[in-house]
Amino acid sequence: DWLKLGRDIGRPVAILRLSGIYGPGRNALVNLENGTARRLIKPGQVFNRIHCDDIAGALWHLLKDNSGGIFNVTDDLPAPPQDVVTYAAGLMGITPPPEIPFEKAQLSPMARSFYGENKRVANTAIKAAGYRLRFPDFRRAFDHMWAEGNWRDGEARSPMKRS
Repeated sequence: DWLKLGRDIGRPVAILRLSGIYGPGRNALVNLENGTARRLIKPGQVFNRIHCDDIAGALWHLLKDNSGGIFNVTDDLPAPPQDVVTYAAGLMGITPPPEIPFEKAQLSPMARSFYGENKRVANTAIKAAGYRLRFPDFRRAFDHMWAEGNWRDGEARSPMKRS
């Protein structure tokens, strides 16, 4: 195991467990613009998220502080996916797509598998290590991306293209 290897060689090992990644080019604003956003309703379902800038920030913080351990890198607000789409639509000044009950949604097996677990992941360890989230919840991140106008920018910055 990686932590044991770190102990054996006298070096800290940081294992980062990332929640759902979003940021410029990969978010509900883009999905709304593309016409691919959906508001699937599964009562009680929440997802944990993390903005890409906070992934980089947490990694940099742990590296410069020479910290080791296992860290959940996630924001402070697990939220239902339909709330994220509704908030993004509000920023754009458009009507959100209609609600679709989860049971009636046509989803690929992989998409359906994302709804198989419903966890509220704690970020206590990364905060205890001294990292402070730039975007503690999706609303602040979306407000920032919208105000900066960079919510579409991800593909231009990334060497990898998503299909």
